[in-house]
Amino acid sequence: MTNDKTGSREPELHTPCSELPAPSFLLRACPRKYDVFGVQVSATTYDEATEFILAAARRRQSAVVSAHAVHALVTCSDDPDLLAKVNRFDIITPDGQPVRWALNTLHRVGLRDRVRGTDLMLRVCRAAAVRGMPIFLYGSSPDVLARLEANLSACCAGIRIAGSYSPPFRPLTGEEEADVIDRIGSSGAGIVFVGLGFPKQDHFADAMRDRLQAVLVNVGAAFDFHAGLKRSAPRWMQSCGLEWFHRLCHEPGRLWRRYLDTNSRFLAKFAAAVLRRALRRGSQRNES
Repeated sequence: MTNDKTGSREPELHTPCSELPAPSFLLRACPRKYDVFGVQVSATTYDEATEFILAAARRRQSAVVSAHAVHALVTCSDDPDLLAKVNRFDIITPDGQPVRWALNTLHRVGLRDRVRGTDLMLRVCRAAAVRGMPIFLYGSSPDVLARLEANLSACCAGIRIAGSYSPPFRPLTGEEEADVIDRIGSSGAGIVFVGLGFPKQDHFADAMRDRLQAVLVNVGAAFDFHAGLKRSAPRWMQSCGLEWFHRLCHEPGRLWRRYLDTNSRFLAKFAAAVLRRALRRGSQRNES
């Protein structure tokens, strides 16, 4: 996929790469970020995000890439502590068509596709296999990790899975945290896929980024999808922004409150942002 996005017409809303906590030689490759409800979302593509991850991993540099759909975007925008953490990440991909639509509408970046965490993980794994870059899998249960490793080995020929770890369903103790850092560090992995679910994986990545010489890639439910436990929505539903509805139909008891709440808040925030943009442009025209 080519990088066919256009530049922003509202540069004052852009957070320049020079403000991001990344090494100087990585700043040139850092995708541009734009404000969406306070969250700095990257106007990026699969190819661009994959190359960034592989370049940072090759240099053993600390970095964080996280895929944010509507639920994550809205939750971060209403949580100042979490918002400060995610806005320090190197890339936040528009995981979901509504997030891409918001970027295109508010900033005219011209993205033709979203960057879904599940698909990004597979693309990065295939690129890592070709380049001999070891990966590490962090999250989920031992059974899911076993199935995930088998499936990745089957679909990504030559992939080097340096290790995996299923953490307890509670905060890590200091000793456990030190053990995790040692496991990942001694594995030689340059890329760590984190499948803890939002927002746990974002808190984990923020706490670990400066303690690991690796790229942390938060991919949410991608572990379950690639392990064969969940089925992705049909392509037409994904293109129409209805993947949330597909998941709701399969997990109504767990997801109906989440989607009712966050989808409603997303629509309200999006309408307010569009209105503010229209009023600002109208004021600028009157002044000229």
